Amino acid sequence: MIWAHLQNKSGPPAKLVEAVTKLSVKEIKLSPLLSVLAFWFLFLLFTPLAASENNLFKLTPDIPAGKYLFQAAGGCGCHTDTKNNGVFLAGGRPIKTPFGTFYGTNITPDPETGIGNWSDDDFIRAMTQGMSPEGVHYFPVFPYTSFQGIRRKDLLDLKAYLFSIPPIRQKNIPHELILPFGEQYALMFWKNFIWSPQPFKSNPENTKSWNRGAYLAQTVAHCGECHTPRNLLGVLKPEMHFAGSKEGPEGELAPNITPHKQTGIGSWSEVDISYFLQTGMKPDGDDAQGLMGEVIEFGYQNLQEKDLYSLAEYLLSLEAISNELNTDLSN
Repeated sequence: MIWAHLQNKSGPPAKLVEAVTKLSVKEIKLSPLLSVLAFWFLFLLFTPLAASENNLFKLTPDIPAGKYLFQAAGGCGCHTDTKNNGVFLAGGRPIKTPFGTFYGTNITPDPETGIGNWSDDDFIRAMTQGMSPEGVHYFPVFPYTSFQGIRRKDLLDLKAYLFSIPPIRQKNIPHELILPFGEQYALMFWKNFIWSPQPFKSNPENTKSWNRGAYLAQTVAHCGECHTPRNLLGVLKPEMHFAGSKEGPEGELAPNITPHKQTGIGSWSEVDISYFLQTGMKPDGDDAQGLMGEVIEFGYQNLQEKDLYSLAEYLLSLEAISNELNTDLSN
């Protein structure tokens, strides 16, 4: 009877409930303890099933939600060689850095050259620990240093979206790096003694909107990976959080996006920031070019207005840091 109930999930079998209820009614005259045990028997028998079904429902990957997260990440343009009309997310794009030239990898669901054979745990490990299914350490040009703060449910939604796109068979191009940065032992040392991963934590003293903006900026959109300068060991300088970098990806300058009046975006309003992220148009009428133009076109312009304002609220709340670079956001 119990197995039939578990199969049809239509509620407790009437005869079982009636039997246990009658038992508890008879025994209550003899011992209150038996009636309590009967109650907990019923509670424990039927409640866990509903709870497990509810959790299963919540953990079911959501492809549209994953696509939205993909867009919030800027469209992952590093994995598409747009300049040479490369296939969507099939890799091959050169990324110049002070440590050498990296080539974007194939993240389509092709089982041989992409990520088609990755399990959920493989994907989570890669995104949060920078480790391949074969145990190879990834270079932090792949921003797992920011992605490690993304919630597991969001990561599984993102994986579901990536596995929904057409698989493309295209081998990855080997990186061209300056020694010793290309060696696995150097990456192991960096991970164990240099990198200090920090989980994302909401700040209860700030608004729900602010916390949403912080989550998007710090983890999904990984803004700090471009807009925060690094030290000689490739670690982001926390004291220069979002203050801009002269050595951004592909050799482009990443401007100061803290609310500093002279060198940052302190003169911008929340409306200005939201409109810029949606359209690429700056308050002075100029428009974004280069990498910023790409992440807006393929990513941020698809975000909901409330998320754009959440990002704006977060950015304008940052410490205003003076960093004389180039306040032109077209770079």
